[in-house]
Amino acid sequence: MSEENKTPNAEEEIEIVTLVDENNEEHEFELIGGLNDKGQQYFALIPAGSADEDGGFEEYIILKQILNDDGTEDLVEIEDDAEFDRIAQKFDDAFNSETDYDA
Repeated sequence: MSEENKTPNAEEEIEIVTLVDENNEEHEFELIGGLNDKGQQYFALIPAGSADEDGGFEEYIILKQILNDDGTEDLVEIEDDAEFDRIAQKFDDAFNSETDYDA
C-alpha cells in the first residue's frame, strides 16, 4: 500500500484481541475494522502496539469469523484467493476513503 491508513476510530478505546497460533502461543492484535459481506463477518487487525503515534498503519491482516459446531467462534485465515481479494479491496477502500480531521 502506498498510502498510510488511519484507524477507523482513532479516538475511541483500542480493542485488543488475543489470538492463539498453531504452536499454542498467544499474540495480541488491535482490532482496526470489521465488515459483514454476504452474511460472513471479517476483521482487520494489526499487531498490538504497532500503530504509529497518530494511530496510522501500513499493513494489516484480515481474518474470517467462523462458528464451530459447539457454538464457539474462531478467527481463521481466508483460504479462497477470490474471497480474500474481494474482502481486502473492501477494507482498503474503507480505510483509504476516511477523512482525517484536525481538531
